[in-house]
Amino acid sequence: MSNGIRYFALNTGAKIPSVGLGTWQSSSGEVADAVISAVKAGYRHIDCARAYTNEKEIHWPIRTFKDIPGFQPESFAPLDIPSTWRAMEQLYDSGKARALGVSNFSSKKLGDLLAVARVPPAVDQVECHPGWQQDRLREFCKSTGVHLSAYSPLGSPGTTWMNSDVLKNPILNMVAEKLGKSPAQVALRWGLQMGQSVLPKSTKEARIKENFDVFDWSIPEDLLAKFSEIQQASCPSLLFQCFLLKMQTDFPHSINCFLFPTIWLDLLLVCLLFCLFDFMDVSLRAHLDTTK
Repeated sequence: MSNGIRYFALNTGAKIPSVGLGTWQSSSGEVADAVISAVKAGYRHIDCARAYTNEKEIHWPIRTFKDIPGFQPESFAPLDIPSTWRAMEQLYDSGKARALGVSNFSSKKLGDLLAVARVPPAVDQVECHPGWQQDRLREFCKSTGVHLSAYSPLGSPGTTWMNSDVLKNPILNMVAEKLGKSPAQVALRWGLQMGQSVLPKSTKEARIKENFDVFDWSIPEDLLAKFSEIQQASCPSLLFQCFLLKMQTDFPHSINCFLFPTIWLDLLLVCLLFCLFDFMDVSLRAHLDTTK
């Protein structure tokens, strides 16, 4: 395998840069400078979304109710993925898009889309890092010719749905010390050697440059094998959050009526649910490919 891995080929024949800049959790006042620094450093792949609330204009392929403003579950109209995909295929046919992709699609959702798509998705972007390796989804993507792209490739310590502190992992740090690289560089290089593009987020120019310095070296096979020993992140709050989101989606104007009328009983219910979902975490992991 070449050390470079600067691009990955997509199923349309187009190429996707292997390292991009993530902009999630970057504040509006910092994003512009971060993008400028990234382009100067050599980045040609920028990850952005309306949900990040730090960009002014972007196409958002989800139908919403016009009389319910904001980016909340109750503002979403029922999804019609096949129809949405047909509209995206027209963009591809017109030459306005060189490839089409999806985000946060599990193996099941991706398989359902592949069954009806005339132009198959070229990319599935999900959270993926040494602490959440997405083995099942990665193998499915390989078998169907869909490129896996990793957001939060350094972990997502600022979130509540996953208990993961990737950069402090002892195996990752051992490899970094042996290679004379930073833990972040090793995590990113692991992703490249697993065949996925990576989208590290930073607003610091020095860190942006460091994250791009992952091409002229590689992780030896014996050290790469050590990554399979990393304990995968636990997500005891995931089911609870999905449960509340579903309740809010199904009953958007009565979610508060579902919980008990006093705050102390609410807290008791939350604690009981967390204990239950923590117990179910092992079963959950067996059925989920992606968590966001």
